[in-house]
Amino acid sequence: MEALFTLLSQLGPISEDLKSQISARLQFANIKRKQTVLMRGRVCDHLFFVSKGLLRAYYEKDTEEITSWFMMENDFFVSVLSFFKRIKSYEAIEALEECELVYISYDDLMDLYATSLEFNIIGRKLTEHYYCKSEERLLAIRKQTAVEKMEFLMRNNPGLLERVPSKYIASYLGITQETFSRIKALY
Repeated sequence: MEALFTLLSQLGPISEDLKSQISARLQFANIKRKQTVLMRGRVCDHLFFVSKGLLRAYYEKDTEEITSWFMMENDFFVSVLSFFKRIKSYEAIEALEECELVYISYDDLMDLYATSLEFNIIGRKLTEHYYCKSEERLLAIRKQTAVEKMEFLMRNNPGLLERVPSKYIASYLGITQETFSRIKALY
């Protein structure tokens, strides 16, 4: 939990009172490798923080799984549309490694937003951070060569190649496994 508060305090000042309010609402989970954290078709009711481990979000197109995101230590994650619009998730989230997660319910998060200007500032900055990461990824993936996509991945996610099966990374980059293997051999 210390890593969570360290990260939050980097976004803005966080009082002891707010820490207490947040702590009272937090829950913890140990997730096994290959365990599903969110099933497709369910509403995402929690905002998660990864204390330890690695997860991936994916959706199905035809019979193929398309990896849309990886989340690792010190990342927050939700199924964005499901969590904020309160609709069924089109994607699933599964653990690629054993994970330690800290999480808060949607209702508790909204209550903190409603009662704390301090928390609103931190939440806005966190949302801006993830929105920018998403935009950077879109720009890097669109109309880029496979090599450029790989360079973006290595620059922005060092160590991911050693932790994630190649088929998931190829899917994330929008390239075939064969192309990914050829490019990976260059590095």
